[in-house]
Amino acid sequence: MDNSLATLINIEKLSLSTNAIEKISGISSLRYLKILSLSRNNIKTFSGLEAIGDHLEELWISYNLIEKIKGVSAFKALRVLYMGNNLVKDWSEFNRLQEIPNLEDLLFINNPLCENMDAESWRTDVIRRLPGLKKLDAIPIV
Repeated sequence: MDNSLATLINIEKLSLSTNAIEKISGISSLRYLKILSLSRNNIKTFSGLEAIGDHLEELWISYNLIEKIKGVSAFKALRVLYMGNNLVKDWSEFNRLQEIPNLEDLLFINNPLCENMDAESWRTDVIRRLPGLKKLDAIPIV
């Protein structure tokens, strides 16, 4: 990612999937960005997204190398987070998602954390930890 993205100042949706991106940068001037797709890259952290956290509503960041969920407290407007197929393996990291105040839709399948649990136990634990969710792993919460 480079500073050439700064020319897209009015963009609302940006897809940068499948680009071998390792580090998020050059997006701080995207004041109207609501949906960002960074799936299928080599991203390891949420670092670099802080500047758009006040207005980003959807982040699609599945199929990356994220193990630590640090820095998500910057996501004040985020409602949708798709981060399946990453490397999160600890509940202590998962619990950081509680710092996202408006999170409603979470896709988290195929992270090591949920692979060792049956589907019902997984859903029960997540709903208890994130009571504001309306959808988990593409299944509505009723």
